[in-house]
Amino acid sequence: MIDDLDLGFDDEPDRGEKGRHRKGFVAKRNGGSGGRGRTFFALFMALVLLGGIGGGAYVGFDRIRNHFVTPDYDGAGSGEAQVEVKRGDTATDIGVSLYDAGVVKSVKAFINAADENSRSKNIQVGLYKVRKQMKASEALTMLLDPKNRVVSGVTIPEGTITLAIYDRLSKQTKIPVAEFKAAAKDPVALGVPEFWFKRSDGKKSPRSLEGFLFPATYEIPPKATAEQILSLMVEKFLAVTEEMKFVETVQSKRGGITPYEALVTASIAEAESVNHQDMGRVARVLYNRVYTDDYHCHCLEIDSALNYWKRLQGLDPKDSDVIKRSELFDPKNPYRTHGPGSDGLPITPISNPGEAALKGAMDPPNTKDLFFMTVDKKGTMGYGRTAADFDRLQKQMCDNKVLTGSNCARFQ
Repeated sequence: MIDDLDLGFDDEPDRGEKGRHRKGFVAKRNGGSGGRGRTFFALFMALVLLGGIGGGAYVGFDRIRNHFVTPDYDGAGSGEAQVEVKRGDTATDIGVSLYDAGVVKSVKAFINAADENSRSKNIQVGLYKVRKQMKASEALTMLLDPKNRVVSGVTIPEGTITLAIYDRLSKQTKIPVAEFKAAAKDPVALGVPEFWFKRSDGKKSPRSLEGFLFPATYEIPPKATAEQILSLMVEKFLAVTEEMKFVETVQSKRGGITPYEALVTASIAEAESVNHQDMGRVARVLYNRVYTDDYHCHCLEIDSALNYWKRLQGLDPKDSDVIKRSELFDPKNPYRTHGPGSDGLPITPISNPGEAALKGAMDPPNTKDLFFMTVDKKGTMGYGRTAADFDRLQKQMCDNKVLTGSNCARFQ
């Protein structure tokens, strides 16, 4: 008789449930105890029906109890499976992925394990190696262990230009460089807010992604597109600058220049400096040249902008002592910082600066320096304000073989 009673319920959620709970990572069943209440009611009714069976009652109760126990495997499982945890996934979503991969015996078993383990909310987005036919709590433990993540990472060093970043990403992901270039044509679509491209100096800047791809180590999601990867890097840039209050500090302390102009300055400081401790002081020199009347022009007269333009054209950069005058004053170079018409900061950043350079441009030391030079092969930076300081620094460069040729003849 008991076999004729329809007392079962479905342990597995309908696949349409996936993604229903999006706000909390680990989501409990709606109502908490509603399902259990129905279960115990069914058990109670079954016991009433079985009340007159005498010695067979215990056997019947045991069969019914087993029918309502959440299906779960025993032990640590065997073999191997891969499961992806996506951004916004809830415990139910992860349980479905595990069930579909043959890892857990039921979605409910994983939900229960997640409910009982407060660390379940710490599961990170990524691809994981797990085993098949595992006890749900064991599967949860594997997802909480970073060693089980399948990492497809790429490291972007500080100061790398966008073209070099696309090349690195392409080698790692096998996505053609052309797809990264195409995606980069619309930085706003990748998440860069419109206000970032505003300038106070009247210059028209093309909407370049340069400067917004934050240098860090990134784990590339499986099957990610070029747009998704670049958006991930922009998101990191925005998170870092928000945490350091870059926009607010620049707007309140930098005398009217915009965050974009400070970003351009940071990119130059990154390109010109070897050591992190010099980023702020180099940024101050750049500000002193462009935004004060202390320098002989409101221009930068730096070589890194010229070399950036060369890289954009697929050419190799040049050392300062071999750059020709015709290259420095080339009117066709939109990144020219020498000669008439070259006043102000470049039209875009010239690298993707790291945190030290951003902090340096955001809040540089209050010095009157107008010169900086790398005076030895260790990257030590020297600073000065006067023509005598300039000569002193150049002599140091010549003495240390950083600078050679005709520039050093007068110090012989």
